[in-house]
Amino acid sequence: MILYLDVFVPPFGLLLLGALLRRHLLRDDTVWAGIERLVFWVLMPALLCSAIGAVDLATLPIGGMAIAIWLALLGGAGLSLALAWAAGIDHPARTSVFQGGVRFNNLMGFAVMAGLFGAAGTSLGAVATGLIVPFVQLMTTLVFALGGGRGFSPGRAARQLALNPLLLGCLAGFAVSLAGGLPPGIAPLGRALGQASVALGLLCVGAALSLGAMRDRLPLQLATCVIKLVLVPAMVLLLGRALGLEPLALSAALVFMALPTATTSYVMARAMGGDAPLMAALTTLEHLVAILTLPLWILLLGS
Repeated sequence: MILYLDVFVPPFGLLLLGALLRRHLLRDDTVWAGIERLVFWVLMPALLCSAIGAVDLATLPIGGMAIAIWLALLGGAGLSLALAWAAGIDHPARTSVFQGGVRFNNLMGFAVMAGLFGAAGTSLGAVATGLIVPFVQLMTTLVFALGGGRGFSPGRAARQLALNPLLLGCLAGFAVSLAGGLPPGIAPLGRALGQASVALGLLCVGAALSLGAMRDRLPLQLATCVIKLVLVPAMVLLLGRALGLEPLALSAALVFMALPTATTSYVMARAMGGDAPLMAALTTLEHLVAILTLPLWILLLGS
């Protein structure tokens, strides 16, 4: 029980605190928008670079992690598109269901992995993020483009990938790891920035959630939750065990694949013509359901 409290009270407590701060103290949207930009463009890339750069990639089962994560993501993508087709929804709503089925709140994943395994958990979480981010970003860009009014542009998709700060942070981290790690002074600076990203980021996530949005197409939301929080983690767990992943690598893959969708999904929906109200509803519901499902997955992994 003490371990459970130490692992899960901090991330979910920060979500609740963010919601309370947004409602009672920091009501100005520009405040939260500024913090979100700081986290997305500076703090999260610093966390990814410093955490990945601190590990010896040669000792990690990156190949097995990649196979398990990518196959589970493809499975989640296929199930999400099948659900959208069966529901008979339009293209903007399809993109929101797709994002709800494959994207993830990596800030919560870092908080949970750090609580479970300390610095080693943070480093493996960064490696998992490095495998997930480019794959998910590419799939999401394709889904928005195919079937939308603008058509698919390889150049535009390549620019979106090349300018993604999370992807750049992952690539920088892999390069730093191969070079032997960050130099003295810079390494603790990167860790400090990374620690700030988790707390500030989760506060922003909590501030962005809205209980009122959950009334929008609830059966569709619940079906998407089942895909994201039950079926996708089940796939990665089965694949990881079949591939013989060692426990820490399997834990990182499972935790990050069992996370609720990212709150930046709402921003992407607004910017690229998705169904923003449905995306807001999915984001809120998945975070609430994850309060139950994420601890259960970790208990199952421990057994």
